[in-house]
Amino acid sequence: MAITMTQAAHTHVSKFLVNRGTGTGVRVAVRTTGCSGMGYVLEFSDTVDAEDKVFDIDGVKVIVDPKSLVYLDGTELDFVKEGLNEGFKFNNPNARSECGCGESFSV
Repeated sequence: MAITMTQAAHTHVSKFLVNRGTGTGVRVAVRTTGCSGMGYVLEFSDTVDAEDKVFDIDGVKVIVDPKSLVYLDGTELDFVKEGLNEGFKFNNPNARSECGCGESFSV
């Protein structure tokens, strides 16, 4: 089981952690939400729980809880800029469909 990051995502997270001045890494999770059933949660984390899976990607830690890892296995985290908008994009091979707004998915 694994989570990966593009260089763009790695650069963005690294810069944010340096500017923040603290933090262990970035926590990626899945929560029940939205019209398709599940939504991604991305937050900077100061702690790692004993049951968390930690992926060290060139010095940036991606932290995932065991329940979310089932839905996120193989996911690539990207950071994209489209026009005036920018943000994280989840390239998840487990997602079978997404809602029209792209905020939630189903497996």
